[in-house]
Amino acid sequence: MKLDATCQTASSPPDNVPSAVAPQPARLGTELSDLWSLRRWTGHMTEELLLEPGRFGLGHVSARKAPEAIASTVCGYCSTGCSLDAHIRDGQAVNLTPTTTYPVNIGMACPKGWEALAPLDASDRLLHPMARGADGRLARVSWEDALHLFRMKFSRTMEQHGPESVAFLSTGQIATEEMAMLGALWKFGMGAVHCDSNTRQCMATSHVAYKQSFGFDSPPFTYADFEESDVLVFIGSNLCIAHPIMWQRVLANRRQPRIIVIDPRRTETAAAATEHLAIAPKSDLVLLYGLANIVIQAGWVDSAFVSAHTEGYEAFADFVRQFSPEQVANAAGISITQLYRLAEAIRPGRRVSFWWTMGVNQSHEATRTAQAIINLALIGGHIGKAGTGANSITGQCNAMGSRLFANITSLFGGRSFQSPSDRADVAALLNVPESRIPQTSSLPYDQILERVGDGRIKALWVIATNSIHSWGQRCQTEAILGKLDFLVVQDLYGTTETAKHADLLLPAAGWGEKDGTLINSERRIGRIRKVKRAPGEALSDFNIFKLVAQVWGCGDLLNEWSSPEAVFQILKRLSRNRPCDITGIRDYDHIDQAGGIQWPWSGRDQEPDRERRLFSDGHFFHPNRKAR
Repeated sequence: MKLDATCQTASSPPDNVPSAVAPQPARLGTELSDLWSLRRWTGHMTEELLLEPGRFGLGHVSARKAPEAIASTVCGYCSTGCSLDAHIRDGQAVNLTPTTTYPVNIGMACPKGWEALAPLDASDRLLHPMARGADGRLARVSWEDALHLFRMKFSRTMEQHGPESVAFLSTGQIATEEMAMLGALWKFGMGAVHCDSNTRQCMATSHVAYKQSFGFDSPPFTYADFEESDVLVFIGSNLCIAHPIMWQRVLANRRQPRIIVIDPRRTETAAAATEHLAIAPKSDLVLLYGLANIVIQAGWVDSAFVSAHTEGYEAFADFVRQFSPEQVANAAGISITQLYRLAEAIRPGRRVSFWWTMGVNQSHEATRTAQAIINLALIGGHIGKAGTGANSITGQCNAMGSRLFANITSLFGGRSFQSPSDRADVAALLNVPESRIPQTSSLPYDQILERVGDGRIKALWVIATNSIHSWGQRCQTEAILGKLDFLVVQDLYGTTETAKHADLLLPAAGWGEKDGTLINSERRIGRIRKVKRAPGEALSDFNIFKLVAQVWGCGDLLNEWSSPEAVFQILKRLSRNRPCDITGIRDYDHIDQAGGIQWPWSGRDQEPDRERRLFSDGHFFHPNRKAR
């Protein structure tokens, strides 16, 4: 059997090599020396594999991917918020490496970051607007026709059935400026009411717990706390798999910390921990209350901190007294010895930090569980200092942006739709009629789906999310969406489970194909850049929203919202004197120069520290400045 002599491979000789000296096709059993002679010829593939000295501090790089420029951009996969250097060649990103100086990842990247460009080149990208015809099939249409169809269907539905007959379901995975533009367009421009984000699936728990305990949705930590704790307690969190770079920060801790994992599952994080408490499912809250009771009864309370900076302690102490060690150990499926060992580990005098993720946020009695974690931090004085805190780790890359500026459940900047003064404030800041601002919050995600199911919501716009896949009870969700009169899906791909049911598909640009900002778990605002051209006729979500505003006839109302960076300046105005005040950030270039900036930052005459935690002064966001 012979190798195909016509196949052009790296071992084929150059065209100018005489045939008399060219290597002959190899046969099975060829001597090693003959095979080596086949490989010594230079071919196209070999040249591509050559490394040459790179610029921009990159060391040696592939010749075919040697960059002509470098552009830093924050990763769009998870809430860690790593910075990646995009290698630009011929005006587009051809490769990525982690930014060595960024305070989040410090030169590290996980597999998702290394491969962040790959999904942009997927073969199933949605390239053109598509509309379902009378024959039930999707066919390509122009943007003009797609937008006309959108306006006709949504406006007619609202005229016939009222403003509550339409809704959108959005995401924590688009830029903050896009979220804000959508929220303003929907509520102030189109006059619709109901909308929610799949941020609710992972972060509503922490949002409410922080707001009730601290007075504002305000994760207090910075990633440096991973490295500065004496004791790290992870509750319902498999950090080393879900957020690998955060786990690397834990491994960089030189204080020989105790790493305690509370989780029914033996996860990778639990396997690597100092101690693993494999508690019974749904016993988290009982465990945390019992733990608080032991801490209080043993006198392991930072009484000075509790007295000066909290309220409600006496009532809480009285409440948890009912959770005896015996009862708690039995409910959690652990020993009383384990329970006391855990209580002793978190006593004052050590740097103790508590961390939770989806195992708490999506759990039984989730909000109260998160508050119970916060209460343990408060009674031990474990907050506002290095290596401490009650710290919620976000899921999606911009769930924090959604919580602050999406104008969905909260009015811009954490304000309330129910507050007349907040509505007047926003109307004045945005120069919009106060009558256009709803006086009630939107329905939550599950109730929007309920109303779709019972026919009260008849048209739905799904943006950058795949509801059938991500929401629970897939078959039921699929059946519910099938009852809509009109479904619009705006996404990168036309092959998602939800997109397959769409009456109208709008092709969107993805991360790396547009500009804006994301806000990570430690409140750091980072910049994303357009480093690739979107394929086909795909547009950024921001530009799609602008086109919808024009075709709806409310473009003049949003005239100032001309670009992502113009919207960022508007968000600064909306944040003024709020807990999330970012008026000290000059512009996108300032974010770049500072290595991302954690909110709040209002100090215009000075530069922010690269790592900042909240509540170091013991002041919280309730009117009396105390935590509850």
